[in-house]
Amino acid sequence: MRVLVPAETKAGEKRVALVPDIISKLTRAGLTVAVQSGAGIHSQAPDNDFQSAGAEIVASSNLDSELAKADVVASVQPLSPEMMKKLKRGAITISFLSPTGATDSINAAASSGVTAFSMEMIPRISRAQSMDALTSQALCAGYRAALVGAELSPRFFPLLMTAAGTVTPAQVLVLGAGVAGLQAIATARRLGAVVSAYDVRPSSADEVRSMGATFIDLDLEVLEGAGGYAREMTEERAAKQRELLTPFITKSNVLITTAAVPGRPAPRLVTAQMYSQMAAGSVIVDLAAESGGNVEGSQPGETITTPSGVVIWGGKDVPSQLPFHASSLYSRNVVNLLMLMTKSETTDGATRATVTPDFADEIIAAAALTHDGAIRERK
Repeated sequence: MRVLVPAETKAGEKRVALVPDIISKLTRAGLTVAVQSGAGIHSQAPDNDFQSAGAEIVASSNLDSELAKADVVASVQPLSPEMMKKLKRGAITISFLSPTGATDSINAAASSGVTAFSMEMIPRISRAQSMDALTSQALCAGYRAALVGAELSPRFFPLLMTAAGTVTPAQVLVLGAGVAGLQAIATARRLGAVVSAYDVRPSSADEVRSMGATFIDLDLEVLEGAGGYAREMTEERAAKQRELLTPFITKSNVLITTAAVPGRPAPRLVTAQMYSQMAAGSVIVDLAAESGGNVEGSQPGETITTPSGVVIWGGKDVPSQLPFHASSLYSRNVVNLLMLMTKSETTDGATRATVTPDFADEIIAAAALTHDGAIRERK
């Protein structure tokens, strides 16, 4: 069976769905891998590296015919509706396919009889950890957030003892202690900042402290939700939380917000009134800007300076800003999901593979958005 990796076409997307290092795992299983020429250029994966790893390089001019004969198409961003319509019935796609944000592609997949898998819908269970692309990409985003905060801040992050005097360390506050938040904490700590963090889930306190940061306890209602995410809060509770967080935000030099839940608007954690009390030169990094923003006024892909001198950086395509490792991690997530559906047989020394989704498997059932000409019901 033939696995195709097309070049990404969305502006700002620099990742690639498979990297050369992982190709041999697929070819040993009996799968054939084809990669569109130039697909890995931004991830330091040139065509000759793919060829050396056993993949076939296909010209961009032949993409339509390659789509028509592909059994599996792996990408980062969802295929466009036009590309979905070129696939044969029964083909499989694997990508970040948002159930709410990619409806045209989902409808096209269903009408074409394509089985479309969403990496966003991989369940957060222990058996699926190696396929959890949201986690692997959040790791990249959290790391990048701390670097952006350090770059934009006019201050040193670490404590420095010099002959000219002592430089006090930067005060960094991280809101949201999921994967991205914890990585932001760890990176800011490595840079020498004094870090504190808040999360609505008290269970995050031990993880925050293990990173060497201070956990802020506002003594509010616990909001633990399903799948490791936080539950939505009432407006009354949100207002109380903002009130209690304001003093901590005011004294911070860098504020990093990471609270986001797939398929839902990001919670508004910080208002303009709150950050207007921060000192001029303070920096806010909003990783949730693309889903509505944790911070009032943040814009995805833009850096703005408020009238009070606070710099707000709105994240956009943040994992793509570290395309080498983001692609490497995502590639392994994709391959692990694909191998879950792959059965190999060796006959006369030749290994052949078939890719068949088993919907009795909870991972497959949760991640498949379309199959056999229909959009699958979400539970």
